[in-house]
Amino acid sequence: MERVAIIGASMTQFGQREAWIRELLAEAGGACLADAGVSADAVEHLYVSNMASGEFEGQTGVPNALAHDLSAVPAYTARIDQTSSSGGAGVYAAWQSVASGASEMTLLVGGEKMTHRTTAEATDVIASLTHPVEYKHGVTLPSFAGLTARHYLDIYDAPRESLGKVAVKNHLNGVDNPHAQFQKEVDLETILESPIVADPLRLYDFCPITDGSAALLFCPESVAREYADEYAVVSGIGGATDTHVVHERADPTTMGGVENSAEQAYEMADIGPDDVDVAELHDMFTILEFLQSEDLGFFEKGEGWKAVEEGVTDRDGELPINTSGGLKSKGHPLGASGVAQVYEIYKQVIGDAGPRQVDAGIGLACNVGGFGNCVTTTILEGAQ
Repeated sequence: MERVAIIGASMTQFGQREAWIRELLAEAGGACLADAGVSADAVEHLYVSNMASGEFEGQTGVPNALAHDLSAVPAYTARIDQTSSSGGAGVYAAWQSVASGASEMTLLVGGEKMTHRTTAEATDVIASLTHPVEYKHGVTLPSFAGLTARHYLDIYDAPRESLGKVAVKNHLNGVDNPHAQFQKEVDLETILESPIVADPLRLYDFCPITDGSAALLFCPESVAREYADEYAVVSGIGGATDTHVVHERADPTTMGGVENSAEQAYEMADIGPDDVDVAELHDMFTILEFLQSEDLGFFEKGEGWKAVEEGVTDRDGELPINTSGGLKSKGHPLGASGVAQVYEIYKQVIGDAGPRQVDAGIGLACNVGGFGNCVTTTILEGAQ
């Protein structure tokens, strides 16, 4: 099977945007095509990663509308919804469309419009992804995060400050990301004194509600060579699920979907976790960076917090994590986040990440839906 390449990428400004979902998608899609130097009429498959355009703004049919807005008709279109991992699922779908031979030019655009809704309304839309029994009792993802964080701190004797240092690190990285929602440093004292949301997690342990979009252009590697000298290849990808009811898991600090999707991706890429140079993890809550870094095999179970304390995951550390600022600083427009994670890894492995650039030949992105309910792990390598 010929390797699948990414030859173009774009990302809009994340944050509070006046634009609605169709405009956000068109902005990223058009910029991605321009980045690759590919005309819209060359696109054969067009995928849109989006969780809830209908619920948030009453807008459905966004993929075919985007084909019209980009002048990409008659491209085949489809919407990819996998809750907050819709972006990663879109990457998987776009990769499959090219790897299968069904398309030689596939455009993926992920986006969400959220900030026009109140925090309570947006939280309710997101909480609808939980099991109906949990949802009926008012269970939300922040409550899961708080309970899991307390359990993790207790069983691994981790200090509360270690969670805050994840936020400090990712906000520092976000300063150098011109697309990030928050481009400012935050000190540990501010984080630890911010309002409690779900004990022990406080306001700065959570990502913001965000508008934004990101896009990637996929094609066979032989086609990529016709368009670009610098491109990335998807050397490994895997997707998996875990129990939908979180309390049914044997260990709430282990995300089986992360473990299983990573195993698939590592096997396909013929590498191990020690070979990864840079990673983008789904830090919707700070505790998730610990859990994913361990379940991906970067650190032993219960050791992820120590890696943060020791600076291993800093931008100048042995394994930089969330050089983009992560969801914590960059923002979390649901359908766009997984695409934006791969955007950052693409930029890193082709050497075009600007002041965020690290020494990276192999990068990994892990996009999580719900509290590990569904996961996609993607590995990119620079062209050789």
